[in-house]
Amino acid sequence: MRVYVPLTLSGLAEAHRTGELGAGPLVAYAVTPALREWYLSDDVEELEYAALGRAALASLRLLAADAGAARRRVVVAADVPDGTASADPDRGLDPAALGEVRVTGAVPLAKAAAVHVDAADAEADVAAAAGALAAADAGDDEAQFVVDGAEDHELLWYATQEIPNLVGLGD
Repeated sequence: MRVYVPLTLSGLAEAHRTGELGAGPLVAYAVTPALREWYLSDDVEELEYAALGRAALASLRLLAADAGAARRRVVVAADVPDGTASADPDRGLDPAALGEVRVTGAVPLAKAAAVHVDAADAEADVAAAAGALAAADAGDDEAQFVVDGAEDHELLWYATQEIPNLVGLGD
């Protein structure tokens, strides 16, 4: 099963150092029945993109909680064995939890298929969105507009071999 794990660049550096995305249970995002129903599509690529988007929002939440993190959203796409990722049926009814799954056990970085990261030119919008997230969650329409501004930036695709360069450990 393909899951999308939200991180920050410092979280990605830690994963590179330890060789795993987390010891588990780990919150990730995937194509769940609730996500399928919400997105109203049978196109697997569109559904995977929706799950990636949900993980990008979760990465933004991590940035909002860590003022010292570089203002770039990070999502790692990883393949985990079927049955190790499951959606909580009670949380599936919560719109904020669409696509959310819990992955049991460690997720080795070697199982990563790709890394998705904001371009450097997105940093100002991502920083503003991280700062506006709490107000947006409270129903502030102007703050939601700022958060949506970060979502206007497409995450770039990187091969896993590029992780050292992304976290500043490459040549």
